[in-house]
Amino acid sequence: MKAWHAGLSPFKNRVKYLNFQTKYLVNRLFVRDASVPRCSAIRDTCTDCSKMSQSRLQQEEDRRSCWVCFASEEDDRTASWVRPCRCRGTTKWVHQTCLQRWVDEKQKGNSTVKVTCPQCNTEYTIIYPKLGPVVYVMDIIDRVIYKMCPFVAGGIFIGTVYWTMVTYGAVTVMQVLGHKEGLNVMEQADPLFLLIGLPTIPLMLVLGKMVRWEDYVLRLWRKHSSKLPLINYLFPDEHSRLSRVPADTAPLTDPISATRVLCGALVMPTIATIVGKLMFGLVQSNFQRTLLGGIAFVAIKGVLKIYYKQQQYLRQANRIICDFDEPNQTASSPSPPPTPPQ
Repeated sequence: MKAWHAGLSPFKNRVKYLNFQTKYLVNRLFVRDASVPRCSAIRDTCTDCSKMSQSRLQQEEDRRSCWVCFASEEDDRTASWVRPCRCRGTTKWVHQTCLQRWVDEKQKGNSTVKVTCPQCNTEYTIIYPKLGPVVYVMDIIDRVIYKMCPFVAGGIFIGTVYWTMVTYGAVTVMQVLGHKEGLNVMEQADPLFLLIGLPTIPLMLVLGKMVRWEDYVLRLWRKHSSKLPLINYLFPDEHSRLSRVPADTAPLTDPISATRVLCGALVMPTIATIVGKLMFGLVQSNFQRTLLGGIAFVAIKGVLKIYYKQQQYLRQANRIICDFDEPNQTASSPSPPPTPPQ
């Protein structure tokens, strides 16, 4: 009996294995068959959603709204619409009349000005009606004049400055040499030399005025004055009372200094003539008298300026910044209230 049961055990195991395989295949078949309609339904649903979203986006893009006046198509159905640029969505549409006003504000009557979209910077394509031959020629002439006016204005300005410098040079020559002698010199000179030499007179005066020789002398004074016994005897407290070294200031950083240099250079011949007549009246030659007057004026002015700058330097070097004092608020009493009017 045991041997018989032992002989049946491999057969039972084989039957169990076949039953397990059968159930697995049946379950696999049913699950696969059930999943097919489910996947197709999901795919159909996604397709419908994408179609709805695309149609909704298309409706939004087709909805016209003017970005100038913010009016929609329902507000004015008779208005003319235009799509002049690369903008998408609701900003791509604009009223023809609104855009015309926008172009008028940008061009300001000048049809050559290019107008672009403020959102995408696309240049608007504007077509104008054809002009007649007369208007076409006048338009070309107007454009040429418009482009040439800056160059003509620059030439007029340069010519005005040049002839002003020539006139100033001629007046300076007559002022320094004397009226008659100056006229004789200019009449006998070569015209080309006068046209080149006279404008250089104010230019040389300005360049000479820009040479700040007082600053170089003042630096030498501050650097070597302590080594000279005479300076130490005349100014004993010059170096002993310096508590710090102030910062140097640039001479031409202030625009007033530049205008002062220009004005001082242009009035220099007049001042030299006046000083020469006052201090060197015995000199017969007008040129020598004016030259001596100019040298004397520059020397006296330089000495006074050096003294003034040195005193300002000492004043800046010995300045003291005080502590802040709190105001005494306890001593102040509140004022009585005003009496009401009777």
